[in-house]
Amino acid sequence: MKKVLVVTGGARGIGAATALAAAAEGYAVCVNYLNHRDEAAGVVAAIKGGGGEAIAVQANVAVESDVVHLFERVDASLGRITALVNNAGVLEKQARIEDMDAERIHRVFSVNVTGSFMCSREAVRRMSTKHGGGGGAIVNISSIASRLGAPGEYVDYAASKAAVDTLTMGLAKEVAAENIRVNAVCPGVIYTDIHASGGEPRRVDRVKSNVPMQRGGYPEEVAKAVLWLLSEDASYTTGAFIDVSGGR
Repeated sequence: MKKVLVVTGGARGIGAATALAAAAEGYAVCVNYLNHRDEAAGVVAAIKGGGGEAIAVQANVAVESDVVHLFERVDASLGRITALVNNAGVLEKQARIEDMDAERIHRVFSVNVTGSFMCSREAVRRMSTKHGGGGGAIVNISSIASRLGAPGEYVDYAASKAAVDTLTMGLAKEVAAENIRVNAVCPGVIYTDIHASGGEPRRVDRVKSNVPMQRGGYPEEVAKAVLWLLSEDASYTTGAFIDVSGGR
């Protein structure tokens, strides 16, 4: 069966590293993006330059019609999806909870939680043996923040990732008999651009002394865990979580 992967938020960071690693393993890859068109095009160009197959599709995973369009584009251009990485995620400026308003919380949850639900829904409709599919694998990018809580900085982000953890557990059990595996990777502090969104681009360097390994992680290290969970080497693994966090 042709291996077809959708990576949400695939233009930069963990998403881009995952797309490139998957292409090297023979996946045809859809690189989803929202704003970073040039970076997404660069990932696609790199994959094609290595002899792979890839497309870039703009879609806001928080918008249901965008998600439907994303998967229809994949159907038409690459074929039936066999793998999904729910990587798209956002965080807001560092703040205590008394300084958060409802709009901020809605923005975080609409991408991190609703987006993961909607993309998983479209993937299940295509992968499930119940719907005539051949099975597949879903990997959700969570965070160790779901357990640590991110006090004083991103309690809303941490709570959204806790919801992703529950989605992972529930969906894994729901579709296990339909030849779909659902797992999650939980990164720690990783050198990506998301920290700039929170107002502190060099946050990893500030907090790395709290990590037992005394360093920040790299997107490629997270991508390797994702690829293992997508692979047949993880054929009896579902509802599982892999921490890529340097020991936190």
